[in-house]
Amino acid sequence: MTKPYADREIWFFTGSQDLYGPETLEQVAAQSQEVARVLDESADVPARIVWKPVLKDAASIRRAMLDANSDDRVLGVITWAHTFSPSKMWIQGLDLLRKPLLHLHTQANVELPWDTIDFDFMNLNQAAHGDREHAYIQTRLGLARTTVVGHVSNPAVTARVGTWVRGAAGWAATHELRLVRFGDNMRDVAVTEGDKTEAELRFGVSVNTWGVNDLVEVVNAVTDAEIDAVVAEYEELYDVVPELRRGAERHDSLRYAASQEIAIERILTDLGAKAFTTNFQDLGGLRQLPGIAVQRLMAKGYGFGAEGDWKTAVLVRAAKVMGEGLPGGASLMEDYTYDLTPGDERILGAHMLEICPSLTTSKPRVEIHPLGIGDREDPVRMVFDTDPGVGVVVSLADMRERFRLTANVVDLVEHPPLPHLPVARAVWRPRPDLATSAEAWLTAGGAHHTVLSTAADIDAFEVFAQIAKTELLVIDESTTRRGFADQVRWNQVYYRVAQGL
Repeated sequence: MTKPYADREIWFFTGSQDLYGPETLEQVAAQSQEVARVLDESADVPARIVWKPVLKDAASIRRAMLDANSDDRVLGVITWAHTFSPSKMWIQGLDLLRKPLLHLHTQANVELPWDTIDFDFMNLNQAAHGDREHAYIQTRLGLARTTVVGHVSNPAVTARVGTWVRGAAGWAATHELRLVRFGDNMRDVAVTEGDKTEAELRFGVSVNTWGVNDLVEVVNAVTDAEIDAVVAEYEELYDVVPELRRGAERHDSLRYAASQEIAIERILTDLGAKAFTTNFQDLGGLRQLPGIAVQRLMAKGYGFGAEGDWKTAVLVRAAKVMGEGLPGGASLMEDYTYDLTPGDERILGAHMLEICPSLTTSKPRVEIHPLGIGDREDPVRMVFDTDPGVGVVVSLADMRERFRLTANVVDLVEHPPLPHLPVARAVWRPRPDLATSAEAWLTAGGAHHTVLSTAADIDAFEVFAQIAKTELLVIDESTTRRGFADQVRWNQVYYRVAQGL
């Protein structure tokens, strides 16, 4: 079984103490190895689970956490107090831990052997209260963590552990992320602005700007042979309209779009960057606003934000990583317009050009149309309908003293044909309904640019927010107008108080 994060590890730590003697500790080690093995072999868990020797004292715990911090392969750590591991031993180690933490509250056996239980069995299998001691110190230290309860043979347990691993992978991705802004933000737009320094502190992402004409130079240097190879991919993978095919009157536009894709990826690769932005108001010497180039780069896993929206680019990259290996995809998205037919309210989402084809299993059509803004040549883009299913739209906004994630669980649906809409699009019914969803989103100040994910779900984003200690407001089937407004007000107080003076 190949895991999506095969080169990354989760370290499995088991807590005990010397009080019980060597025989019991041997059993602790054997049983914890078995728990780690079951997790490692589960298809739900997308990274390697690496068992580590049982931790019995403060010095070894401290060293284990420091080692996890310093190993770039490690996405996070799982801890389990198999017996009774006094929590004072864990204070220094947990206080130093900088990797995501999952507290697994489990035990070796599923059923109790009622007719043979003696006190030796009780001393060995006492996580029911050992983990309470362990959790106390985590709460006392104010640690952000995920707690999962149950036996590892239960698919619900491995599924939750797997979701936590995905959230931890998203957190690692942003902390390893360099983001290239080709030009600046769209003028006079508020929500695409933000504190890049605070973003690096909170999410780890490094956001910097390169001049658009730096990109133009690389575009102009792309060779005909390189363009030929990418155009051949277009014609093999997509339904390219006749006017863009070889020998047709607009084939040069397709070739120029290919040169943009090659050039952007070359710059990102040279810089070690995994996300980028463009802006139709800041195109320098570019002949087209990049369309199919952006779509294909998102499909390769790059984060992207339109109009200089670097925060959405960060979120798209995190969603790409968290959804790796799952059906579906992730893309920049924007709520564009509503169908307000009573009882059948829907949202039509799209963007000027840049929707990722990972959202569809159909064969996209490559077309060329006027854009109407940007004052450049007609751009080439892929046109398709997003597959139906469950998704989540998530935005990241700067609220001055903190960042806020706003998320809405949605149901992507079939819809009437859109023969005159020359862009990729998605249609969804937001939960619990359009009126409640939209009012809640507006109350939260959620951004108009989002990531739409049909792979990583709301639980993965919840883990990501928890690890990043970032506010997350969720709109789903349980949301009410009054309850959501109260939550926003209480969160305002909590997050300001939690930051201290």
